[in-house]
Amino acid sequence: MERTLIRDIPTKEGEEIILKGWVDTRRDHGKLIFIDLRDRTGIAQVVLKDAVEHAGDIRNEDVIELRGSVKARPEGMVNEKLPNHLGHYEVQASAFSFLNRRAGEGLPVPLEGDGYDVNEEVRMQYRYVDLRRARLQKNLRNRSKATQFIRNFLAERDFTEVETPILTKSTPEGARDYLVPSRLYHGKFYALPQAPQQYKQLLMVAGLERYFQIARCFRDEDTRGDRQPEFTQLDLEMSFVAREDVMALNEELLIALVETLYPGKRIQEKPFPRLSYTDVVKKYGTDRPDLRADKNDPNLLAFAWIIDFPFFERVPPVRPERSRGMSPSTDSPQTSKEVWTFTHNPFSAPKPEFMADLLAGKNVGDILTSQYDVVLNGWEIGGGSIRNHESRALEAVFNILGFTAERIKANFGHMLEALSLGAPPHGGIAWGLDRVVMLLENEPNIREVIAFPKTGDGRDPMMDSPSEVEKEQLEELGLEIKKKKR
Repeated sequence: MERTLIRDIPTKEGEEIILKGWVDTRRDHGKLIFIDLRDRTGIAQVVLKDAVEHAGDIRNEDVIELRGSVKARPEGMVNEKLPNHLGHYEVQASAFSFLNRRAGEGLPVPLEGDGYDVNEEVRMQYRYVDLRRARLQKNLRNRSKATQFIRNFLAERDFTEVETPILTKSTPEGARDYLVPSRLYHGKFYALPQAPQQYKQLLMVAGLERYFQIARCFRDEDTRGDRQPEFTQLDLEMSFVAREDVMALNEELLIALVETLYPGKRIQEKPFPRLSYTDVVKKYGTDRPDLRADKNDPNLLAFAWIIDFPFFERVPPVRPERSRGMSPSTDSPQTSKEVWTFTHNPFSAPKPEFMADLLAGKNVGDILTSQYDVVLNGWEIGGGSIRNHESRALEAVFNILGFTAERIKANFGHMLEALSLGAPPHGGIAWGLDRVVMLLENEPNIREVIAFPKTGDGRDPMMDSPSEVEKEQLEELGLEIKKKKR
């Protein structure tokens, strides 16, 4: 006899079935033992007589197999709280066996309640137990549905999904890179990608025209509720498009995603309002405003586009670091002139009316970029731009940043050469997929929608990482650990 999934019990009334799953709860009623059995599809009430061998030994979270008959519950005993009419039926078990018994007196992570009040360190250390929680199971299943919806939507519009490399070159693009030492080439390193930015542009040069990827990205930066050392983007790029084309397609996708998978939510305004960076910062003091008319309504979604960002920002000589993007060039002293850095990324194109100023390196502070961000309820969930598809325009950006010709060639020579060999106009966007799902699921941080996240300080207590490695491994890589001087 094949296993029956719990969701199919209403179709099996009067039949004998086999169930397999976890014991969710146990209740003793004299000579009868009631257990709620849980599998991936739901929860079923099972009744065992205490005369059934070893029935008295069953404990919560034991994994069992049982055989029994499906019966309709008596009137007055129906549980309407269970979905799919499962509360109208019970299984009267005639036999069962343990598939795996839970060790110890109790679970290391309590599963009662939503889990928000449980110490995060413990939740992360025993994440495989914490994930049994119904809330987290729902989050992961809905995330899967959202990802599949996105894939189908884009495939229907002639996009091709392409995986780009994880081991790549370290280039200054914003946050710190995670570096991977080469065993074969001592003293040289790969970097994990902060984003597939250069690869997706190279796919446009290759003539693919419409690309997307559910991409893993890595940034060595301080974590917070909406950040992780590794995270997931919806990444896409399109050829022969203007800013409006990219924004329109993404707006259509976001609306379809919400209305199909989250029909209980309401989008406040369609089409999404478009606000200039200058106006929104002046009015709200931020470039990611929460525009909800009722901020107490968790199912109200206020999307907006932020446009017309400044391309560059000044960096005072006394503050060489920057808050967003990469540090200005340190190739040569620039104390006698203005130092510039970019506000988003160096691959963006200016708005067409500012291209002449970019190429001439004039009126730098007035140049507006083709960048566009999409915000939701006070969070930035995505950003993109039309790109510089001519090498001279990209090179002009690096000249404004103060890079020497040698540094431009070393870091970005491959991009300049590619753009000189017949690159189409192109642009794209990347969503923070973890952040989008977090907001749609009304969760307080992205760790609640990631299967195996890091803690707030970037550790994995479950795998005990980061961790030390054997001396022999370091020697193979030509590396030596130096202790910090105190």
